[in-house]
Amino acid sequence: MSKNTAIRVLVVDDEIDHADVMAEAVARIPGGGYSVKQSHNLADAKRFFTEDEFDLVITDLKMDSPNDGFDLLQFVKRSRPATEVIVVTAHGDVNTAVQAMRDGAYDFIQKPLDLEVIRTQVRRATDKIQLTRKNLELTAALDQRYGIHGIIGNAPQMKRVLQLISQIAPTDIQVMILGESGTGKELVARALHQNSKRKADRFVALNCAGLNDSTLEDELFGHVRGAFTDARGDRQGRFEYADGGTLFLDEIGDMPLTMQAKLLRVLQDREITRLGSNEPIKVDVRFLSATNKDLLQAVREKTFREDLYFRIKGAVIELPALRNRREDIPLLIEHFIKRYAERHAKGTPTAALGIDADARNTLVAYPWPGNVRELENVIENMVVLSAGPKLTMADVPANISGGATSASTMAIVPANLGGTTQSNALLSLGGMNLAELEKQAIEKTLEMVQGNREQASKILGIGERTLYRKIKEYGLKE
Repeated sequence: MSKNTAIRVLVVDDEIDHADVMAEAVARIPGGGYSVKQSHNLADAKRFFTEDEFDLVITDLKMDSPNDGFDLLQFVKRSRPATEVIVVTAHGDVNTAVQAMRDGAYDFIQKPLDLEVIRTQVRRATDKIQLTRKNLELTAALDQRYGIHGIIGNAPQMKRVLQLISQIAPTDIQVMILGESGTGKELVARALHQNSKRKADRFVALNCAGLNDSTLEDELFGHVRGAFTDARGDRQGRFEYADGGTLFLDEIGDMPLTMQAKLLRVLQDREITRLGSNEPIKVDVRFLSATNKDLLQAVREKTFREDLYFRIKGAVIELPALRNRREDIPLLIEHFIKRYAERHAKGTPTAALGIDADARNTLVAYPWPGNVRELENVIENMVVLSAGPKLTMADVPANISGGATSASTMAIVPANLGGTTQSNALLSLGGMNLAELEKQAIEKTLEMVQGNREQASKILGIGERTLYRKIKEYGLKE
């Protein structure tokens, strides 16, 4: 066990000889790496635990008081739930030890003490501790690289979105999520729920687009038997089903005016009434909404209620279009290739499915009117239809490639140019020497990714060291 993975152990027993035996047994476990401290009473144990970070506590259940061990167990689990606790109990008092395990103890050791049993239990607890550490480190690394719960992005706009989610999620404030179709509004709503105090309860989503008044009312509020011809039994609506959790209404800008009035009353009174019933039912939900429409304009046009707008607005999270955070496209491509290669069993056990530079650059240059959803669908289709170890230009859909044989020149063409203008820009490259083309490609790509050499090297299909050398060679500014 390396120094970086050392396990800190607190041994607690009012019998000093017993404490010494356990401490020495742990300290002498082959491989080393255990840091052991002793305490001989409850007060000192609590103080030591508060002052230091221990991964494992080994405590006698009965010390100065018969309940000292239980008291310490509860204190540890309340203060730092990830810390494992092994309890020591007298022979024949197994029922007490089992109760301790129900209260959160990892396992128990019976007296008289057996050194090999102590070491075995500590090794097993260590395996669990290290697995928990690894999962936490992996989660932290994924969050740093891919954001919160699958929200992928390093662009400044997405970093701001992730910051807002972190700040807003723990509260109960209502949130309006704005953005074009396909930008990931439901993903943000789920992240808000998963990082909230309501995460143990349900996340319930409903898309309001295309639903008429009666259908939407039934979906939201439910009905009782006989409320209408096909109502053969009682049915919970989304508000009831989400009670205690989070309700997310997507495309709320498409909700009919008559339903807007009913939704406003529910949000104000925190109670619903099922169709066909007169009995109000109290509901406790966190309300999130999303739209790709300009609701203020809809308010001016009298197609959306002003009072409902201000009721649901709360905090606002605005998602950028994919074309406005182009530096995130390589990350998303990599993420979706991995996801769908695993799902559709593509690639080999020794070589993961990849993508060549031309195909990647072509995807980066495309404006993606359907945003992340469109990119995801395109990558899945490419993965399914690919025949080789890498996705190539042959796998890129014709409407995206435009018949191009190489995307190396695409990276230096501004992404916001229209079709004819872009073609003219590509034709204007004729006559330039390759060194100048390379210089412009590197310069424009660095500008596009705001100087991020890792992203630029992926887009250009070259190594970071090569890119660094080229930057120096051409005298480019990052």
